[in-house]
Amino acid sequence: MQKREIRETNSIFQQPWWLDAVAPGEWDEVIVRHGGRVVGRLPYVKKRRWGLEYISMPPLTQTLGPWIEKKEAKLPKILAWQKDIMTELIKGLPHFDYFGQNFHYEITNWLPFYWCGFEESTRYTYVLLDIADHDKVWSGFLENIRREIKKAGRQVRVRTDLGLARFLEVNKKTFSRQGIRLPYSPELVQCIDTACGDENRRIFFAEDSAGRIHAALYIIWDERSAYYLMGGGDPELRNSGATSLLMWEAIKFSSTVTKRFDFEGSMVESIERFFRAFGGIQMPYFRVSKATAFFKMLRCVRQGMRECFKRG
Repeated sequence: MQKREIRETNSIFQQPWWLDAVAPGEWDEVIVRHGGRVVGRLPYVKKRRWGLEYISMPPLTQTLGPWIEKKEAKLPKILAWQKDIMTELIKGLPHFDYFGQNFHYEITNWLPFYWCGFEESTRYTYVLLDIADHDKVWSGFLENIRREIKKAGRQVRVRTDLGLARFLEVNKKTFSRQGIRLPYSPELVQCIDTACGDENRRIFFAEDSAGRIHAALYIIWDERSAYYLMGGGDPELRNSGATSLLMWEAIKFSSTVTKRFDFEGSMVESIERFFRAFGGIQMPYFRVSKATAFFKMLRCVRQGMRECFKRG
């Protein structure tokens, strides 16, 4: 396996090898150097569609946004430092008709982007900030989650040796139940799986005595945090509590390789309710965007056409 290029980042999603997997040939980055030292990075993925230039999030990638070297100083100087670096990063971006990125929750200051005409909406994830103490993590779970874990433990066993193809079978069932196509290709997931390897991913399965897979869960990690990336379950076996059990097993395993566990959040109410029940801290993160006047006009035209088609 070719040696990876590792850089200072807020998360695994900003690493060059991750971007090579999810957006091969489509990503680049703005880099700011002071005295030959990299003090800021802004990776981005750029695509062209309908004659327009898009900078957007690649699939299965929770956050991108800027990374800025931390500075030991008084708060006013830190904020001035962030402003200077972010302004340089923004100036280094290529032309775009639309820009939309999710920033990591550690980026709490987006003012320099606002001053450059960007907009922001807030999203949320849930993070267990310290997963080393299993008893403490367990005590933070809501009672219904603890009951489900105990219930599932009597019905299924946890395996990690069934492979990616079996995971995708289970993963697809979750979307099929909702009448939704798989929002990413198996080829993309294979690229991610190959890039991560055993160093940065683990797949968990809950299997009963009849060999039926109740649920499956896919996590990735770096030295800072583990991330719930994908999951799925058999709609006919949803009441076994297997997903809760796998989440608990994933958290315990993650404590052997990293410090935190990020549920990756969701703005879907039912999914948010499930993640919240594991006792993580609610962490807001920014969705920062900007669109040209021409792009906004086209979007309005498209929305108007959709409304016309709906009305018949």
